[in-house]
Order: sequence, then structure tokens, then C-alpha cells
Amino acid sequence: MSTTQFSSQSRGQYEARAYSAADPKSQLVPTSIPRRDPGDDDVQIEILFCGICHSDLHQIRNEWSAMPTVYPCVPGHEIVGRVTKVGNAVTKFKPGDLAAVGCLVDSDGECPNCQSGLEQFCPHMTLTYNSSDIHLGGVTYGGYSDSIVVKEHFVLHVPSNMNLAGTAPLLCAGITTYSPMRHWGVTTGKKVGVVGLGGLGHMAVKFAHALGAHVVVFTTSLKKKEDAMTLGADEAVVSQNTDEMNKHVGSFDFIIDTVSAEHDINAYLQLLRPDGNLTLVGAPDKPHAVSALSLLFNRRSLSGSLIGGIAETQEMLEFCSKHNITADVEIIPIQKVNEAYERLSRADVKYRFSIDMSSLKSQ
Repeated sequence: MSTTQFSSQSRGQYEARAYSAADPKSQLVPTSIPRRDPGDDDVQIEILFCGICHSDLHQIRNEWSAMPTVYPCVPGHEIVGRVTKVGNAVTKFKPGDLAAVGCLVDSDGECPNCQSGLEQFCPHMTLTYNSSDIHLGGVTYGGYSDSIVVKEHFVLHVPSNMNLAGTAPLLCAGITTYSPMRHWGVTTGKKVGVVGLGGLGHMAVKFAHALGAHVVVFTTSLKKKEDAMTLGADEAVVSQNTDEMNKHVGSFDFIIDTVSAEHDINAYLQLLRPDGNLTLVGAPDKPHAVSALSLLFNRRSLSGSLIGGIAETQEMLEFCSKHNITADVEIIPIQKVNEAYERLSRADVKYRFSIDMSSLKSQ
């Protein structure tokens, strides 16, 4: 197995172990990466688990033209670990605390979005990996590593009663589905649809159920109907079955679409009641074809949603703690990450991989 090495010449940094990809067709291999020494407002975290998000696969393979990948690339933005060191100005964390880091590690803190707790919409946000690193130069490196240093504001508390391996995917899959449900007022008495039952979809079912909604899962797989019910759905519909779909026309308050493959969203828009909303959290490669009439009638709306702000992500973790919610995960050592990527590309996982980062020590 080949190993990629990064140079680290300037002061104020240390070497961390990690896995990286050198180009779109290469596998992830062991490497060492530079991390900055903690500054006054920084928190250093020993990474215990890191979830594998489908966006990691897209980024490694450079499949997003709007976000070209800079290589070598160290992915991972579903990070859970333990605080090892804090800066002099840090007040909310101390060594030994359980902590988490999601998709963001910085923003300008001054724009209207940041001031409103919507850091995910900051025009100058810094992503956990593949963003410009203002501290060390080059790009940021993600959670497929043994440690990370992050500004205190972007570090989250992990409630002590939560399973850490299952908590890691909450930092992306969890907040991606929780945020739009909170925004669109999912609560007791609402009828909620979940399109797709993968990493995002299974979290959407758990949240909608815990929020008190009547939950209906839409899937293309007859085999997943039973899984949907086990996760908390009240009904499951095979979307190719026209009769089953027609039973629900005009009845949903909210539908969350988690599918990243090309599909007909007009079929789901027709299921919304007046003023109902369909929110996209999946990102297909090709644009959706949307019929204006699907929206005009009954004043339906179509929207999208991208993770959540820091305060809302912390709220989500507290909600999960209260309702005993974590992701369903398959724990793997880092040495099986390439096999996991191949399985993920075939949707062969229920429902998220979580990397046990202690396995890095065996390199």
C-alpha cells in the first residue's frame, strides 16, 4: 500500500495520522497531515469515531463541478471524540469532555447569516475538509484522522448517554434531516413523508416519529417496507405502485426527499395538501424537471435545505439524547475504508458506516 506524505515546515503545528486520496481514481491510503497547535480559542480533539457520508464519496471522486476537489484529500465531517487540549480563551470545554465537529469549522461570524445562527449559509464559511485553510495554508483536512483542532464556536457537546459510534453520523445525516423538519414545523398531528430509506432517510424517519408526526416512507424496494416500520414509520409505500401512491394524494403537510439519484419529484408534489412543502436534501447530478402546475395548484412549495447552524446542531444532539436517537451504523476499522466506499456506492449498508479511529494506531 502506498503512503502519501505532507511536508510540514513552519512552526506552530504537529503531525497527525490520517487517510487520504491522491486523485479521483486512487484509493484512500495512510498518510500524515499537518494540524495547527491550538490557539487561544481552539479545541484539540482526539477523534474516536468518524462517519462516512455519501458526500465523502462524491468529493473523493471529484464528482461535484461546483466544489472541485483539491488533492491530496482527507475526507470526514461526522466527527466525535474527546477533548485533549484547549486554548487559554476557551470557556465551554475542558480536557476529557466528549465533543463533536460537523461540516463547518469556521465562518466570518459577522454577516447577517452568522449573526442569525445560520453559519451554514455564511458566504465565507470554512468546510471541515477541502476548504481553504487560513491557518496553515492549502486546504482543510477532515476526520479520517487521529486528531483535529477547531475553533471553540464550532465544537459541539456530546451528551454523556449517547453511543459515540452512532452519534458521529448525526453531525451530517442527523442535522441535514432535523433542520428542515424544525423549519417547516413538523410536530404532533402533521403527516410527513420520507422519500428514500438510506443514511439520510432512516434519520428522517426517526426524527419525524419522535416529533410526533404520522410518518409515511416512500421506497422503491419492497424489502425496505418492514425496515421502515421498525425505524418508526406508520406506513410504507412502494413508490412505483400507482394505487398506493394515489391513496395519499393531497394529504401531506411535509415531505422530505433524501434521494440523490434522478427521479420524478412531481409524483410527490401531488401528494401535498394546500400549503404543503417538499424539501430536497438529496442532490442528484441532473436537475429535476418540475411542473409549474404541481406547485400552482394548492399553493405547494418546493425547497432545499443544507445542514444547520451550530446552535441548531447542538439542539439536535440534545433532542437525540432525550429521545434515545442515534444512527444505525456498521462500525469498521479505517483499514476497510476503501471496501466501505465500494459498498456505499452500491447502497450496501444499513444505514451508515462509522469508522473506529482507534484502528489508526495499528498502522
